[in-house]
Amino acid sequence: MNILDKILEIKRKEIEVKRRQQSVDSLIKQPLFNSETISLANSIKNGTGIIAEYKRWSPSAGKIQDKSIDEVVNFYKDHKVSGYSVLTDEEYFGGRVGDMRTAKRVVEGPILRKDFIIDEYQLFEAKAYGADAVLLIAEALDSYHALALTTMAHSIGLEVLMEFHSADEIEKLNDSVDVIGVNNRNLKTLETRIETSEEMLKFLPYNKVKITESGIEQANQIKFLYDLGFSGALIGESVLKNPGLLSELSEAALGSKFVNHED
Repeated sequence: MNILDKILEIKRKEIEVKRRQQSVDSLIKQPLFNSETISLANSIKNGTGIIAEYKRWSPSAGKIQDKSIDEVVNFYKDHKVSGYSVLTDEEYFGGRVGDMRTAKRVVEGPILRKDFIIDEYQLFEAKAYGADAVLLIAEALDSYHALALTTMAHSIGLEVLMEFHSADEIEKLNDSVDVIGVNNRNLKTLETRIETSEEMLKFLPYNKVKITESGIEQANQIKFLYDLGFSGALIGESVLKNPGLLSELSEAALGSKFVNHED
């Protein structure tokens, strides 16, 4: 069993426990459930495109950092990121759903719930705890469930970032997805290749907002991928371990999007 299969097996059990602890009706009654959605897609298009991530550890890197989420997202805010990715998986990443609520209190930009979402319950939970968008992983879903989750997400005011790793997953894409992500990390082997984004671009629709995910560690990588046609990048471990890198990445992103391509 590969790492993704192990995570999904645990996730199914977690959802059943949560469903017994807190009903969907209870989630709908939470104050943040009816908060106005901040568009992640628009924020990516109109800014640096950088979605900066908060997580405590990961299967590939082990412990990453131990700073509080409010401290980290405040730092991100000062560097004009386009969105905040909050990793809420507890077993493998040390996440907590309450982290989204904390981030929502601290920053005004869109909050992305990054998790292994396989059930509608997780969408209601995301909205109740302050998310504006959710991540759907193509590799974890079939086409039917990808569409059903996208439709339900939109019905409760969430945008959808759908993530792909290989060309054979593109058939799971539906027209309603707001943002397309290409993950440079293979979720089964945890190998990371920046070239994955370049190779995948020709399979992606021209008219969708597209971002690259994982493995971005240098400003020249941002420039290269933005020049190819990506509008954003989801960045986690590199800026959590080296916060000073974020300024370089933001400058490269703004230069590529709004200076080099002025018409």
